[in-house]
Amino acid sequence: MIVPEKLPVSAFSGLDLLSSAVILLDAELTVQYLNPAAENLFAISARQLLRRPLSQLLGEPPGLAAALDNALSNNWSYTGQNLTAHPKRGLSLGRRHGVEALHLDCTVTPVEAGSIRLLLEFRPIDQQLKTEREERLAEQQQANRELIRNLAHEIKNPLGGIRGSAQLLERELVNPQLHEYTQVIIKEADRLQELMNRLLSSHRLMQPQPLNIHDILERVRALILAEFPDVDVKRDYDTSLPDATGDREQLIQAILNIARNAAQALEGKGEIILRTRAQRQVTLAKRRYRLALELQVIDNGPGIPAEIREQIFYPLVSGREGGSGLGLTLAQNFIQQHHGSIEADSRPGHTCFTVRLPLHATNQESQ
Repeated sequence: MIVPEKLPVSAFSGLDLLSSAVILLDAELTVQYLNPAAENLFAISARQLLRRPLSQLLGEPPGLAAALDNALSNNWSYTGQNLTAHPKRGLSLGRRHGVEALHLDCTVTPVEAGSIRLLLEFRPIDQQLKTEREERLAEQQQANRELIRNLAHEIKNPLGGIRGSAQLLERELVNPQLHEYTQVIIKEADRLQELMNRLLSSHRLMQPQPLNIHDILERVRALILAEFPDVDVKRDYDTSLPDATGDREQLIQAILNIARNAAQALEGKGEIILRTRAQRQVTLAKRRYRLALELQVIDNGPGIPAEIREQIFYPLVSGREGGSGLGLTLAQNFIQQHHGSIEADSRPGHTCFTVRLPLHATNQESQ
């Protein structure tokens, strides 16, 4: 009898960077390897599961056992759609200690790599739907940004003509009391010109440099306290975070826009928390990173109105009377230029904007 050669764990290190959970089995359906995404998904360490039967982790979900046997016997691959009678719900796996069940899309692939005979890949269906939704929103937002940018270019030239004509008219008016009306035209033209400049400013070239995110947050905190002295801006920092690489001015502006939005929603009185944490094995802009920075701006204000919650990052959408609706749009543009992500979760009494940025991207990123 020929015993298949056992490969070292390092032979599978390339799987460590995948966002989907991967488990490798031998012919006896014993776990020989699981990547960090699988440890996170199933809330179990590799040390607890290696060399143990797969059933110890998954139990006996309908369809999976037969698929594994057939994959071994006939060298056939299976996907979540033919592993279960409920393809839209995928595999439903119970979890220990009363935690909510997992609903997974599963792919079973026969392989021959030493003692390894099967590769199982799991993706949470909820996460998959969320990713698809985020991609659709990103495409829509990109289209909106292009439209707004083109409109801004078209509006700038007529504005210059309107302002210049108002100045010429003011010089010809004999009655000084009529200057009040020409000044209204000039000031409103200036205001619109500034609005157009803000719409176009997010497209300047980045100037990346090493930076400490907490230095940026302290700058933002000082500006918010100066503008809103009755707002309590608290710190909750993970000071062990390494330096990031980015455009200092863009990041200050992005975070300041978010924090100022929160302070305005509080109407000058309330609490804002600036929080930082490290996140491991994070997918940002379709790339996988071993380490990422998570930055949260949390306020205890009234929350984002439900009718604009899905469009909060769109240009010219604002929940505040008199707001330009550009602050969050510019923040999103700047964060995306840093290959990061930004999302909002809001309910009355708790609004949280979460920004994620890659750390050490040059050494640790992978497709």
